[in-house]
Amino acid sequence: MEIDVLIAGGGSAGLAAAVSAARCGARTLLVERHGVLGGMGTAALVHSFCGLYELAGEGGPQWANPGFASELATRLIARGGAVAPVRMGQVLVLPHQPAAFARLADEMVAAAENLEVLLHTEIIAAREDLGEVEVLTRGIRRRVAPRAVVDASGDGAIAALAGAAFEQAPPDQLQRPAFIFGLHGVRTADWDDDDRLKIASRIARAVAGGFLPAGALGAAVRVSGRGGEVYVTIDLAGPPDYDPTRAADLTALEVEGRALAWRLAEFFRATITDFSGSVISAFPAQAGVRESRRVLGRYRLETVDLEDGAQFSDAVARATWPMELRESNRGPRLRFPTEGRAADIPLRSLRARDHDSLFVAGRCLSCSHEAQASVRVMGTCLATGEAAGIAAALQAAGRPAGAVNVRSERERIRKP
Repeated sequence: MEIDVLIAGGGSAGLAAAVSAARCGARTLLVERHGVLGGMGTAALVHSFCGLYELAGEGGPQWANPGFASELATRLIARGGAVAPVRMGQVLVLPHQPAAFARLADEMVAAAENLEVLLHTEIIAAREDLGEVEVLTRGIRRRVAPRAVVDASGDGAIAALAGAAFEQAPPDQLQRPAFIFGLHGVRTADWDDDDRLKIASRIARAVAGGFLPAGALGAAVRVSGRGGEVYVTIDLAGPPDYDPTRAADLTALEVEGRALAWRLAEFFRATITDFSGSVISAFPAQAGVRESRRVLGRYRLETVDLEDGAQFSDAVARATWPMELRESNRGPRLRFPTEGRAADIPLRSLRARDHDSLFVAGRCLSCSHEAQASVRVMGTCLATGEAAGIAAALQAAGRPAGAVNVRSERERIRKP
């Protein structure tokens, strides 16, 4: 199967990359291992888009990355799949319904000419020059010959298979994964922020008293926006030598997450009147891994770049979310830019160091561990995915895949 652009992974970054590459005229194949597109925002039940907007100032919400990101968010809001952006301190987030995101993703890829999507499919082998890639669907192998590749797998999976250089933080520094589940039948009509804080305090006391396991300590509850439903987010500790690319560790995460969710649901029903009739309504298809491999690119976006709001001549996206460090399961540590100015993301950070035809997007792009804690959020992933998809389409067409051309092509294909 000869194609122009192969996209590995159908999360926020991969979705944006695939649709954008196809809109540029490239024959594009998107490969996704789950049965749904949207990645963290659907399969992992992450129910808020972060990084879509500029840092919250005095005025109203302003798009950080006009283009595919603003198009998707606007369409979600228009159909009732997302509410208006919500201010949380210095940032704005867009709460959404994962099911609505999944349906919109289906519609966007279906409307894109030149784009084929293979769900339930994984990349299992890649030639070093990426001239041939092998995919597997339920025991059936298929060979693909792409002219350019975008690794939006989140784990740098195709980069690792092709022997591209990558790095990974040691186990004690990796951002901890999240396990998010839904509870239905909760009486939330009169809730405010104080109620959420009271729930967190109850959890802390129950852990201190031995009524809940320590892993439940950082659990947070948010109203979903649909009657009687809340989402509960647990930051998982993982094994002591946690490696998010190791099957045994991923298995342990999933089992740990479901066990903690069950214990929390029982605790809420037994001790909080508003939860007395609640039931678990949804488990995620996967735990929300926040960090694993980071592919080495032609520029490594550094921590100081995020702190100083660095500007680059080859900028193709902007990182407006603070560095949200979750190196333990006790909640985040937020680090904002020193001067309140968002940093650029250069095209060089989206291009593999040693492979001309390999681009990366999403949480596995070339950056430091701390910088990754900013650029990994879904709003920013949409922007880096769009840029990587356009660059790959230009590369496949034999045109210079430079930042000027990427920005120009983005304006040409931009939808209102």
